[in-house]
Amino acid sequence: MQIAIVTGASSGLGREYCLLLNAENLDEIWLIARRENLLRSLAEEIHTRTKIFPCDLLNDEHIQKFFDALELEKPDVKFFINSAGFGKIGGASDIELDDLRKMIDLNCKSAVILTQKIIPFMSAGSHILQICSCSAFQPIPYLNVYAATKSFLLSYSRALAVELAPKKIFVSAICPYRIKDTEFISVAQDTKNSSYIKNFPFAGTAKEIAIKSFRAAKSGAIVITPDIISTLHRFITKIFPKKLLMISSKIFHRL
Repeated sequence: MQIAIVTGASSGLGREYCLLLNAENLDEIWLIARRENLLRSLAEEIHTRTKIFPCDLLNDEHIQKFFDALELEKPDVKFFINSAGFGKIGGASDIELDDLRKMIDLNCKSAVILTQKIIPFMSAGSHILQICSCSAFQPIPYLNVYAATKSFLLSYSRALAVELAPKKIFVSAICPYRIKDTEFISVAQDTKNSSYIKNFPFAGTAKEIAIKSFRAAKSGAIVITPDIISTLHRFITKIFPKKLLMISSKIFHRL
């Protein structure tokens, strides 16, 4: 049985990837997210058979049910798209310690554990898509922990791509700029003080980012910047010193 697994499937990029997977002739799409009602609504839009896992990826008991299903059914996982993640905007004193811990656990720890559990069920031609961010390319003041977690995920993905290449399993790190029609920005701004980053000019849409990045991932690209801003960001971070880039990011986010 050939399947796809998508985390963060209930909204944003995760939801758009699920709709794209409809065209991949899969036997099933496994949908993972916390909000069961949104997963069921999405399942009704997908003609491919679905399996729903309403779970919090930070809850060991919840995620164990997913691991048990993997072991029981032993599917051939053709796509694993890890779209779960979140960020918070603010200075060191503006973000609750619990939120910092959750960012690290979800964006890094959970991503690695899920990937390691799923790899044994993949075969030649399978794809792993880790949803990073162009924040991964440099330290970003007032998004410091979020950017650091995405830098970790980018580094992990690039190394894993080399390790799995002999098995013809492809790994892609998707590094978009901000996306305006997701919940990321509203969640990120829910801190004691998020005024340091007031605007996200030139933000794209989830649908266009998903289409471009999915196409690039299927072609075997490892690091994917699916919009103009992320592509420029990737380029300039290879040229200019990090201190200058951090000063520039503070100015950019106040445009």
